[in-house]
Amino acid sequence: MRTKNSVAALVAAAALTALATGCGTSQADEGAAGQVVIRIPDPGNSGTLALGKKDGSLDKALAKVHAKVEWTGSAGPFAPAAQAMNADQLDIATGSITSGVTSLAQTPGFKFFTATAPDGAGEGILAKKGSGIDDVEDLVGKKVAVNQGGTGEYLLLKALAEHHIPASKVQRVYLRPDQTAAVFNSGKVDAWAVWSTYSVAELGTGKAEFIADGKEIGSDNYSLTAVRTAFADRHPEVVRALYDYLHTTSAKEKADPAAYLNVNTDAGPQALGGAAKKTQIAITRQGGTVEPIEDADIERFKAVARFYADQKVTKTEVDVAAHLLDVRKLS
Repeated sequence: MRTKNSVAALVAAAALTALATGCGTSQADEGAAGQVVIRIPDPGNSGTLALGKKDGSLDKALAKVHAKVEWTGSAGPFAPAAQAMNADQLDIATGSITSGVTSLAQTPGFKFFTATAPDGAGEGILAKKGSGIDDVEDLVGKKVAVNQGGTGEYLLLKALAEHHIPASKVQRVYLRPDQTAAVFNSGKVDAWAVWSTYSVAELGTGKAEFIADGKEIGSDNYSLTAVRTAFADRHPEVVRALYDYLHTTSAKEKADPAAYLNVNTDAGPQALGGAAKKTQIAITRQGGTVEPIEDADIERFKAVARFYADQKVTKTEVDVAAHLLDVRKLS
């Protein structure tokens, strides 16, 4: 993950390059013959973008607005993706409202334009079966792995608040989510607050279970799509076309989840099989679809920002509403 200083250096370097070449960084998204280039993290082996990349349907949808995708890096936590958008290295990223709030607490160069309802079945707090941790109250005095300022920390704090347990009674262990499975399985932490990207593999082993899932916790952890602000300002028609594609294909994925799994390979660490695949299919069927951000969503986002401020995750309450786009008004 890049530090704030490294991001500042990247931004400064970009500015110097622009001055040297006589054009602003806004020209970075111009391709050949006026075609717009939109930079998106590589989607990997599952999901609507993975299938859209493979079957060419995303290229076809964007070609209607004279745009094409440049796949940049790989999808991962939102915080570094937000830094990449701020540094004009990325145009689109997906994250949760929780990680969004902490990223907005910095100096954001992006806005959110889609909302997907919280994943009540796929996120929650995991514990090993037979560990003696069967409900939220059992976490008192225990170590729980969370990603700092993101979904994991939110789920844990929300669960504790719902059960009137002071946050100080549980030790938060801050870990990167892609490094947590080994720590969890070695017993160095007692539980793991996590979402479906990582929970599915653990649930699929049959050795772990949710002591509380997102629905039980009362999670308002919406999934959002962010766009670099300067890109949206210059190319609203491309943002709208991308939304239309995501909206349509997310409904298809919900109806037929298996078609969007193991898109490129059935083997290796990116592939799902057996119980894990069945678990993911069941979770996706219960999930939401990509939608515009409604007024009711904004109120829930504000509640998350207020909760983070109350829990001292952020220093002040972040003004989420100032960083939202109504995609329906883009053309």
